[in-house]
Amino acid sequence: MKHKFETNLIHIGQDYKEQTGAVIPPIYATSTFAHGNPENFDYTRSGNPGFRNLENTLGSLESADYATVFSSGVAAITAVVSSLKSGDLIVAEENIYGCTFRLFEQVLRHYGIKSLYLDFSKEETLETLKELSPKIVWIESPTNPLMKLIDIERVAAVSTSLEASLVVDNTFASPYLQKPLELGATLSLSSTTKYINGHSDCLGGVVCTNSKEWSEKLNFAVKALGLNPSPFDSWLISRGVKTLALRMERHCSNALSFAEALEVLPVTNWVRYPFLPSDPDSSLARRQMTGGSGLVVAEFSYSKEETIKRLKELELFVLAESLGGVESLVCHPASMTHASVPKEVKESVGITDSLVRFSIGIEHIDDLIADLKRALS
Repeated sequence: MKHKFETNLIHIGQDYKEQTGAVIPPIYATSTFAHGNPENFDYTRSGNPGFRNLENTLGSLESADYATVFSSGVAAITAVVSSLKSGDLIVAEENIYGCTFRLFEQVLRHYGIKSLYLDFSKEETLETLKELSPKIVWIESPTNPLMKLIDIERVAAVSTSLEASLVVDNTFASPYLQKPLELGATLSLSSTTKYINGHSDCLGGVVCTNSKEWSEKLNFAVKALGLNPSPFDSWLISRGVKTLALRMERHCSNALSFAEALEVLPVTNWVRYPFLPSDPDSSLARRQMTGGSGLVVAEFSYSKEETIKRLKELELFVLAESLGGVESLVCHPASMTHASVPKEVKESVGITDSLVRFSIGIEHIDDLIADLKRALS
């Protein structure tokens, strides 16, 4: 019987426990396995019952035939690009995660792998894409940190016509709000550190796909490059994901109320949140996503120094990198998540010194808004 998303969160990925009757599968904290066991496990770098359980769960949530888990989101990115060779081209959205940009520019270029950055929110970008021969098209939606939305279905159609693989970083949305594979993407990648785990206590990554060829490449990368997660982190993610639907509902409702309160403050230049009526991508958001997620980005009329000073005065928001946990965080992208991106590149895409990214947790929204107004008053 086919079940709903919330039911699959609880009941898929619960194997390897028949011998004990354990309701929750244990942590398989072993490095090696006896040769000839029924499931053909041999060495944890090559696979572990905990990894397989988590892959089964996450694959079901993304409507994917295959899922591969990794030690972090960056490890997942590394696995994908490790399939490229010298001379290959990646065409990426210009506003991408700082660590993705760093990997492309400071690592891959040494091996002759080229990257080109375009604004995928513009119509002419898809026409430009048709003139190139990329091996991979790489987008985020929503983007980090500007919360731009990219029309995944349209980009997927062009990528398919060019025989290029479309990678969608789905970290900001989570599979609860958006399913890139159903929109035509080749690979849906997430940092499971964020919303999927949801408790800021471990690292992980996943890539989901319906391509057997890509699944084989990703599994090879895990073994060859040592990109596997730890058994304990996999168990934590399997535990955390069970409440994904409940958490995302609260993240979304809190974030919308927070964005509405932020929008009317006199020190706010602009606010972006996908389900905010004033957001330029609000119509696309409602077509492509089932909720706006828990991230709000705003630009203030402060200097860099004053912006950071105000952020430090928040009591319920911890000034820290990362996002997607039950607790609220606040980030200054220019000096934190995107510090490795050259200043001129940041400014060209709109990452200014007064830009702030809020990760809205599941606390009571009245308390979060009161904290904001106090710190910015």
